[in-house]
Amino acid sequence: MKKYFYYILIVSLLASFSSCGEKKKTSEEENSLQVESSIVKITQEQFNSMKMEIAPLEEREFDNTMKASGKIDVPPKSRAKVTSFVGGYVKSTSLLVGDKVVKGQALLTLESPEYIDLQQSYLETAGQIKYLKSEYERQKTLFEENISSQKKYLEAESNYKRAKATYESLRQKLIMLHIDPSKVEQGNFSSFITVYSPISGDITSINANIGMAISPTDVIMEIVETQAMHLELAVFEKDVFNLQIGQKVKFTVPQIGINEFEAKVSQIGKSVGGNERVINVYASLDTDTKQKLLTGMFIEAQLIVDSRRVLSIPVDALITEEGSNFLLILESEKDGIYTFRKTLVKIGDRNNDWIEIIPNDNINLGAKVLAKGVFDII
Repeated sequence: MKKYFYYILIVSLLASFSSCGEKKKTSEEENSLQVESSIVKITQEQFNSMKMEIAPLEEREFDNTMKASGKIDVPPKSRAKVTSFVGGYVKSTSLLVGDKVVKGQALLTLESPEYIDLQQSYLETAGQIKYLKSEYERQKTLFEENISSQKKYLEAESNYKRAKATYESLRQKLIMLHIDPSKVEQGNFSSFITVYSPISGDITSINANIGMAISPTDVIMEIVETQAMHLELAVFEKDVFNLQIGQKVKFTVPQIGINEFEAKVSQIGKSVGGNERVINVYASLDTDTKQKLLTGMFIEAQLIVDSRRVLSIPVDALITEEGSNFLLILESEKDGIYTFRKTLVKIGDRNNDWIEIIPNDNINLGAKVLAKGVFDII
């Protein structure tokens, strides 16, 4: 029995030693596999078929920015709402939204019996004023010679001044309606008036049709001077001390794509307001940019605080696994075989399609990496 027990014990110990040896071997194999897995080899045929590209790490300008949002607008003096001083009916117009006009250009004509009544009143007052002026001067002379009473003199003076005030009032109204008073005094009346453009620019809206009744409060057209177009940005209070005149601005219009435009800060507001505690900042645009944009567009902007040169790669070259970032660094190119080493890297800021790489002993300027086709082999 004892011999049998010893036999079982010896077999168990041998089995235990054998198991430990297998575990140690497996662990060594796994370590060897991990080291081998950091090496990636690609044949020339694979490289070409997958349209891969190798690029060196290079230094690029990265901007330190602060974000802002806003819209494309024009100053108040460059936006006009066209109205009429008196009501009327639209007689003619030939313009469309988008047409360019210059200051003083005829926009449309209005007609109304009121225009004739106004001219008639002016002509009657012009005729009366000559008689009243003569009577006033006569009564003044008679009063000074003690021939006529003061009452008649004052009455004549009052009638003349009242008529003169009415005459000047009607005359100014005719001038505002672009009706020549001298022609009216000659008996040449007009049943229509012409409305002219107060500024040069583009027509952005028209609210008039032939025969339509227009009142003095109606906005007939709206004109915007697009050459005065600028950015109107809202910058948070915390970023105020990073603002300066001439500062570079990069912005996009999210609704029309990812195209990036540039502007320069031209004016900074002097007060912080609103629930979000923002300051108004205005930025000027160049002529080419103005031609591509429209007033009222919403924009997202970045104001450049400063710039720095950093080591960078295209974003597509970066491999991210379980929170860590890697690059495939080219180690050799021999006999049609590309050999890359999967190398752990630290990243910094991102600038559009480029990302900052923090240099170390294995990563430095000039190192070549697989920049395109990475995801086809990982």
